[in-house]
Formats: sequence, C-alpha cells, structure tokens
Amino acid sequence: MSKKTALTPTLSPEVADALATGQAIVALESTIITHGMPYPQNLQTARMVEEEIRKAGAVPATIAVLNGVLHAGLTDDQLEDLAQAKDVAKISRADMAVIMAQGRTGATTVAATMIAAHLAGIHVFATGGIGGVHKGAEDSFDISADLMELAATPVTVVAAGAKAILDVPKTLEVLETQGVPVITYGQDSFPAFWSATSPLASPLRMDDPVAIAKAQKMRTKLGLPGGQLIANPIPAEEEIPQAEMNPIIDQATAEADAQGITGKAVTPFLLQRIFELTEGRSLIANIALVLNNARLAAEIAKAMR
Repeated sequence: MSKKTALTPTLSPEVADALATGQAIVALESTIITHGMPYPQNLQTARMVEEEIRKAGAVPATIAVLNGVLHAGLTDDQLEDLAQAKDVAKISRADMAVIMAQGRTGATTVAATMIAAHLAGIHVFATGGIGGVHKGAEDSFDISADLMELAATPVTVVAAGAKAILDVPKTLEVLETQGVPVITYGQDSFPAFWSATSPLASPLRMDDPVAIAKAQKMRTKLGLPGGQLIANPIPAEEEIPQAEMNPIIDQATAEADAQGITGKAVTPFLLQRIFELTEGRSLIANIALVLNNARLAAEIAKAMR
C-alpha cells in the first residue's frame, strides 16, 4: 500500500506560475473578507491588499475553501464571489477538514491559512492581528488555535501584534511557552494592533526583513518546529492611541459579557462594537495596518527565496 501524501491546495494561475518560477509569495487570510466588513468594502480592501503585495514585488495568495476545495490564490472572479457569499464558515484547524468534507465554503483564520500556506509551499503570511488568550480565559479557557499553530507550522506571520481586545500579556506568555519567536519590527515596544506602541516590551526586535527571513531559515536548520510572529506596528500617523482605545475596548468587552457572547462569536461582536464606538475609525486603522503588514511581508518573502 503506497504512502499517502498531504493534499495540495488548488493554485490560482498567478500563484502556480510564481511557485514554478521561484517568485516571492505572500499568503493572505479570507476571514477579513467574509467576517471583517460588508460588501463592497470587503472586496475593495482585498483587492487593495493584493495590489500592495504586487507593487512590493511579490505575488498574493488569498487562501479560502470554496465548495469543499482548498485554494491558495483566488482569481478576481472568485474573490468577488467570496465577498458576496452568504453563510460562509469561519474555519480553523479544528473544523477545516469537516467543512471541506461537507463541500462547504469557508474563510480561513490565521491557523487555517498557515496550514494551507504550508501545504502550498508558501512561507510568509500577512494578516491584521493574530488571535490569542481572551480576557477571562482563566475561567473560560478561551485561547485561540492561532497560538498553537504558530508553534507547529513553519510559516512566518506578519501582524500588527495580537488583537487588542485580547489579554495580550497572557498571549505573549503562551507564545513563549510554545517556543514561538515574537519579533517586533523596528521598535522595542510590542504593538497593540490599532495602536503603534504599548507598555509591553517586545521579546525580540529586528530591523531588517533579510534578518527576519534568515531567522526562520535557521529554525529549519535547527530542526525546530513552527513559525515566527513578526509584530509590525501600525504607522504612527494612522494609529488610534491606547489611551483612547482602552476605554472603548473595556466597554465593548463588558457588553459582550453582559449579553453572554462566547466562543467564535466574541471577536466579531467586539470588532463591530468598537467600530461603532469609534465611529468607523477602527476600521480605517485596520485597513491601514493590513496594508502595512502586506508591504513588510512582501519584503520578507523576497528575502526568503
């Protein structure tokens, strides 16, 4: 009986050509399209992020499950269909195989995107912010699968830190326990998603995309599993300072608790409520940080070749 190999994602023509010719590629998640903002703004943002990667000299590969098929790279028509799709599952490691086996459509979180990127041979992934330890996790045990995926799957993830709605100190502790390098780009302070800085010191700092790529290659040489988290601060001119954001986050969190919102529903609720309380400024900052992360990811991907 022959040994079975892992599934290879279906590649878009652009990504297939990039892999065949050794071009730099940056993976992108799809929950920002289906669960992050309404149509047509979600489609416009997805196209903007992809174009930012192309302008930086790399090829974008948006990851999604379409009718049970795992895709690494979407055509523009597929991107538009996904942006308008209804009842799209939000998939992570635990339910990825089930959604595919059922022939359903699903948008990938950080964890699922890392899995698909690795299967496709893509080494760098740009996102907004990773999931992490939720506030009150000592009672709820609500900890994102993103943290364990970073410890297991060799993909470099560029994000503006962990989402600021989380318990960020505990998130950093779990990442350390799991042996995940947390590297802040260009500063000593760990960024706080919508805010460029926080009181938390970054575990590690690097100022050069080439050095970041070299660090992941060294992990491979050492036989160490997992990837690395690159925390890329939102540009200061586009941030919402922590002093302004913290009371808003606290109010949204209190409302979620009062309404008994738990599990996967927590993050979408909080992001929507923060959007309302900031009169849309949080979404503008979110788009800015994703574009910023895409640019840095492209530079790392070029150095990874």
